[in-house]
Amino acid sequence: MNNKTKDILIVGLALFAMFFGAGNLIFPPKLGLTAGKDWIICGLGFFATAIGMPLLGIIAVSKAGGSIDKIGNKVSPLFSKIFGTIVILAIGPLLAIPRTGATAFELGFKQIFPNAGIIISVIFFGITLLFVLKPSKIVDRIGKILTPLLLIMIITIIIKGFISPLGQPETVMSDSPFATGFTEGYQTMDALASLVFGGVILLSVISKGYVNIKEQVNITVKAGFIAAALLAIIYGGLTYLGACTNTIYPSNIEKSVLLIQITNNLLGDFGKIALGIVAFLACLTTSIGLTATVGDFFNKLSNKKISYNFIVITTSIFSCIFANVGVEKIVNIAVPLLSAVYPVAIVLILLNLVAEYIPNKFYPGAVIGAMVISLYDGIKAAGFKINFITNLFNKIPLYDAGFGWVFPAIIGGLLTLIIMRNKKTV
Repeated sequence: MNNKTKDILIVGLALFAMFFGAGNLIFPPKLGLTAGKDWIICGLGFFATAIGMPLLGIIAVSKAGGSIDKIGNKVSPLFSKIFGTIVILAIGPLLAIPRTGATAFELGFKQIFPNAGIIISVIFFGITLLFVLKPSKIVDRIGKILTPLLLIMIITIIIKGFISPLGQPETVMSDSPFATGFTEGYQTMDALASLVFGGVILLSVISKGYVNIKEQVNITVKAGFIAAALLAIIYGGLTYLGACTNTIYPSNIEKSVLLIQITNNLLGDFGKIALGIVAFLACLTTSIGLTATVGDFFNKLSNKKISYNFIVITTSIFSCIFANVGVEKIVNIAVPLLSAVYPVAIVLILLNLVAEYIPNKFYPGAVIGAMVISLYDGIKAAGFKINFITNLFNKIPLYDAGFGWVFPAIIGGLLTLIIMRNKKTV
C-alpha cells in the first residue's frame, strides 16, 4: 500500500467516524418501519441527505478554502455570519448536543433506571464540560476504541437480522417514499455538520503534505467513497431491519425504543445492554466534540470578547436541561428548523461544488429563491399552514415531492445574474 492510498484510507475512516454517531442510529429503523415494502426507495432518499450531501459538503468546503464563512461569503459576509450561527446552533445547543444526552439516556440507562433522566443528564453533561474545559487526548483514545465497538455491535445486529429476520416487509407508504426518506435525512444534521467538519478534514489532508487544491479534493472524494460505503451498509441494514418489523410494532413507537426492541429480539438482553453502554459513551464523545466546536466558533465570532469557557459552560447547562424533554420531542422540535435551513445548505453546497462555472452574482438569488420556499415549509412543519400560500406553492414543479425549492433557486439565481449585469452596463 503506497502512502497516498494509506492517507486516503485514514481520511476515509476519519470521515466515517465523524458522521457515524450513536444518535443517528435511531432514524433508519423507524424509517424502515414506516416504509415497509418501499424501504429501498425510501432508503435511497435517506442516503441522499444523510450520506451524499454531507460528503458533498466536505468537498465543497475543501474547494472553498476550509471554512463555513467562505461557503456563504459569495452571498454576502453578513449572510455568512448569520447562516454560520444558525448552523452552529443547530448542531450545537439547540438540537444536536441535547439529543446526544437524551439518546445516551434512552439507549443506555432508561431500561435500568427509568426515572433517573435528570441525574444521568447532569452526569453526562458534567463529564462533557470537564473534558471541554480541560482538553485531553483521553477523549481521542476513547473515541478510537468506541467507534469500532459500536460498528461491530451494529454490524452484528444487522447480520443477525438478515440471517434470522424478525418478519417480512408488508405494507407500502402512502406518501412519496423517496421524498420522505430525503427529508428524514435532514434529522441526522450531517450536511450542516459537514460545513464545519470540512475545515478539519482539509487541515488533515494538508498536514499530510498535499498542498495542491486539486489533489486535496481528489483525496477527499476518494476518502468520501470509503465513508459512504460504510455508512450505506449500516443505514441500509438498519432500514431493512426496521422494515421487517412493520407488522410487529406500531407506527408510533419511539425511535430509540424500536432500536432497543430490535436489538433485544436479535441478541437478547446482553446485546441490548452492550449497545446501551457503547452508545452512551459514543454519544459522550460526540457531545464533547460539538460543545468544543460551539465554544470555538462563538469565541472567534465575538473576536474573543465572549470567553470560550463561558460559552461551553452555558451550552452544557442549556443542553443538560433541554435533553430531559426526550429524544422524540427534540426530533419533533427539530423538524421546522431543519425544513427551513437544509434546502439553503444544499443550494450552497451544490453551488460551491461547481463554483468555477457559476458567477458570484448567481448566489444571492439562488439562496433567496430556495429560502422563500424552505422558510414556509418550516412554518408549515411547525403547524402554521396558510392555505393560500400552500395552494400557490403546490403549483411549483416538484413541490409535492418535497423539492419545491429547486426551481425557485434556479430562477432566483438567474434573476440576480441578469439584474446585476444590467446594472453594470447602465
